[in-house]
Amino acid sequence: MLNTVVIGATGYAGAELVSLLLRHPSTTPVALMGSSRTVDANRDLADLHPRLRGGPPLPVQPLDLEVVLALEPDAVFLATPHEASVEHGGWLHDRGIRVLDLSAAFRLESAAAYRRHYGFDHTRPDLLETAVYGLVDLNASMIRNASLVAVPGCYPTSMLLPVRPLVDAGLVDTSDPVIVDSTSGVSGAGRAARPHTSFCEVSLQAYGAFDHRHQPEMARHGAVDVLFTPHLGAFDRGILSTIHLRLAEGTREPDVRHVLSTIYADRPGVNLLPAGTWPSVAAVRGTNRCDLGLVVDSTHERLMVSSVIDNLVKGAAGQALQCLNLACGLPVDLGLTADVPAVAVTP
Repeated sequence: MLNTVVIGATGYAGAELVSLLLRHPSTTPVALMGSSRTVDANRDLADLHPRLRGGPPLPVQPLDLEVVLALEPDAVFLATPHEASVEHGGWLHDRGIRVLDLSAAFRLESAAAYRRHYGFDHTRPDLLETAVYGLVDLNASMIRNASLVAVPGCYPTSMLLPVRPLVDAGLVDTSDPVIVDSTSGVSGAGRAARPHTSFCEVSLQAYGAFDHRHQPEMARHGAVDVLFTPHLGAFDRGILSTIHLRLAEGTREPDVRHVLSTIYADRPGVNLLPAGTWPSVAAVRGTNRCDLGLVVDSTHERLMVSSVIDNLVKGAAGQALQCLNLACGLPVDLGLTADVPAVAVTP
């Protein structure tokens, strides 16, 4: 049995992760801690996320890394702000603790990139080379036995799963940027109360066009230039990404389908739907799946892909748990093969 600690357990992604760990046959969460910013320490997690009621007590402890170290956990999950993850992740990694970080603290290539895109000075640039990018379905061999895993962002996951295999296969004309338009539920903005994410204020609108923090992550790990526009939708969870790209000369839809079908043939969580069938956010709610639909305009050599995930599961907690499975030598989908009850996103 693997002993795990979740730091940042009170947020949406952290609570989703706890719900998965409680159902996992080979893990036990031995401590739940708030982030350094939390006001919820010393409360029970089920009081904050009522869907967790009826299970074991889930006390949220104040953050104390010395307590974490004394527990000798097999792994620590960080669902904390980026700067906090740099500090906590570095401290734990230096002491031999396996770290799986759900923030963006270790996803980019340099301290300069964090200064530019995240607005803070990264104090552990040495770990940016050490960290393994946890895109499970395409990077499993690197994640096995990894000691520091950067769990991918939700938007990048929805883009990279369909696009990166096509780039690697030479089917994408990389002289043109890939255009990604994504719509996320409000849980993607986090649990903290903000006027623009309150129920009466949320509509459907774009934000962060061409300068969202996930754009450089998509570009780096997709090996292609990206123009990304996210949108906030009036629903609680899920992401739908509409992706447009120029295909290499002579590429046809069967070529695209063959590449994706082949690379994901043994990955039940990535599903390419039949021609003319389009994925929906509702269909993947509470699951660790990514559903894909696509069409090719051969006249203009353009591909459009529709990609959907649950931002809190495949886009965060579910993929983090897959990373734990791989890093600890367990079957990658252990604890995730069935649809998981979604933690309610409550005001």
